[in-house]
Amino acid sequence: MDGPDLGATRPAGSRSDDGAPGASEPRTTIAARLEAARAGLERLSARQAHDAVAAGDAVLVDVRAEDHVARGGAIPGALRFPRTVLEWRLDPDCPWRDPRAPGLDARVVLVCDHGYSSSLAARDLQGLGFARATDLEGGFEAWAAAGLPVERDPDADRP
Repeated sequence: MDGPDLGATRPAGSRSDDGAPGASEPRTTIAARLEAARAGLERLSARQAHDAVAAGDAVLVDVRAEDHVARGGAIPGALRFPRTVLEWRLDPDCPWRDPRAPGLDARVVLVCDHGYSSSLAARDLQGLGFARATDLEGGFEAWAAAGLPVERDPDADRP
């Protein structure tokens, strides 16, 4: 046969023929990925995030799914981009960037339900050039537990 065997598999950790990491990189755990992501973040408590926004030093971005926002409420003034589209809405070079998106120099504080997926997303935003991207420790649950403002949808509890 003249050429690569396209049906062949590579062992974990191997690289493609061009040296780029392949889909079979060494496996890590989510705990290890979360620890690595958080090592590069200056995470904020709910009160710190609230105060930073009030001082004009941060932009809150809620990455929760719409059903979670409907059930728990929304943080007044926070931008809302579900996690699945976050990078497309914020990347300055993306044609799907939201015009309300902050610039690369902004302190972007991501909020998810409990402060886990937001840590991973903040690390991804740092890779796009948002050097000050971080997240809220404890997520929306910590924000609400701290008694900080939450807007509730009056129809959310209706069947």
